Amino acid sequence: MKAIQYRTIGREPELVDIPTPEPGPGQVLLQVTAAGVCHSDAFLMGLPREQYTFGLPLTLGHEGAGRVAAVGAGVDDGLLGVNALVYGPWGCGQCWHCAQGMENYCSRAADLGIVPPGLGAPGAIAEYMIVDSPRHLVPIGELDPVTTVPLTDAGLTPYHAITRSLGKLRAGSSAVVIGAGGLGHVAIQLLRHLSPARVIALDVSEDKLELARSVGAHEVLRSDAGAAEGVRRFTGPAGAALVLDFVGMQPTLDLSMAVAGVGSDVAIVGLGDGQAAAQVGFFRGAYETNVAVPYWGARHELIELVDLARQGVLDIAVERFDLDDGVEAYRRLLAGTLRGRAVIVP
Repeated sequence: MKAIQYRTIGREPELVDIPTPEPGPGQVLLQVTAAGVCHSDAFLMGLPREQYTFGLPLTLGHEGAGRVAAVGAGVDDGLLGVNALVYGPWGCGQCWHCAQGMENYCSRAADLGIVPPGLGAPGAIAEYMIVDSPRHLVPIGELDPVTTVPLTDAGLTPYHAITRSLGKLRAGSSAVVIGAGGLGHVAIQLLRHLSPARVIALDVSEDKLELARSVGAHEVLRSDAGAAEGVRRFTGPAGAALVLDFVGMQPTLDLSMAVAGVGSDVAIVGLGDGQAAAQVGFFRGAYETNVAVPYWGARHELIELVDLARQGVLDIAVERFDLDDGVEAYRRLLAGTLRGRAVIVP
């Protein structure tokens, strides 16, 4: 089968032919119908050799959707033919967090060597992929897998970050979205649907600011040296109740802390360069500002997102690529010229 793999440290991924896998006991073989391309992929491929821990060769893709083609021993064959999303942050299924459906925070995954698809295990940017357990499949029925597959990360990650702060988003409050790309433009829609807050979106790209407007941002601003002052003109002295930083670079973290109000939440979602840090302490921001680094989301939250998709709440911007052109999707990602989410279709 064809797959896109990261094979050599410091080089771009490659389209290769590899054997089609077979499901082992408890596993599911998925014929991939769509796979998303994420900045996390670019981050791991940018790591130097001494920091890279994901194994080589690595089939990329932690956003996956497909049709169940085969099942391993012990798995109900009634799943055959089911169209589903892949819940990516795999866990042990037994610890306290996993029992709550929050396998993204599994306390035993590292000790057991459990890793997500595309981030250690073979991923979804291939004609077929192995899913370790049927519990990691979320059926989507007749939904289009191409426009639905971004829900598995580009939707799930902001949904998790937003829902933990909904109690602070009262009428008259403001929510700031820094970075209006693949995750940010979904966050704007979720904020508009789930809360009464004024949504202020920032980006360095005029194209992405236009995308932010089109999906419902009340205000858009260029993310530059005057951005904090610009946000404060909209929020007034109260500041923002929630700041979602989908970039994660030092200038955007500094901006986040500068516009956050008393008792606010700041969610650092973007990986950035992996070196940035929010400055927290007396005289460094508003009192009782809560800074968190949320990771992915819970299984039940992905199910809720699929329900929202069925209701027509979300309009996810995607650019479609064939598997043969999938490497170009990564080039476009690095160049910053994608509008929304790149989705590769085998």
